[in-house]
Amino acid sequence: MQNLSELTRRLITSQVEFVLVGGFAAAAHGVTLVTRDVAICCRFSQANLMRIQKAFADLHPVHRSRPDLALELTPEQCAGLKNLYLKTDLGIVDCLSEVLGVGNFEEVLKNSIEVELPYGKCWILNIEALIRAKEAMNRDHDRITVKFLKEIKKQQS
Repeated sequence: MQNLSELTRRLITSQVEFVLVGGFAAAAHGVTLVTRDVAICCRFSQANLMRIQKAFADLHPVHRSRPDLALELTPEQCAGLKNLYLKTDLGIVDCLSEVLGVGNFEEVLKNSIEVELPYGKCWILNIEALIRAKEAMNRDHDRITVKFLKEIKKQQS
């Protein structure tokens, strides 16, 4: 988790426009399952993608599906991207332009809450939207996460 925290800290301090949407968001809501990546929904503008690139530059970022291909974005590449799946020295970062069950970045942001982390403020998908997203993905670990999230939501009521 320490490496995931460092990846998130770098996004925050680099002023990347993003919302935590995956297992790390679930952990922020109190889910105790382990996650091995940072999943974010972010604005896919050239400026924001360049901030992501800069945030991880010293961590040898590569495209996860093409580890032989270093992250060296050009304006032309930025214009055509919908998702960006990265592997860095500290771990995996999945950058998504939209979240299944929620919508594009603007919709995700509307369905988020701001939380204070030890290294700064961050937006995370609210518990209701996170449940919708995990139900829409419908993978084994998502179904388990949904059970935890629903129990946490019930305890908060």
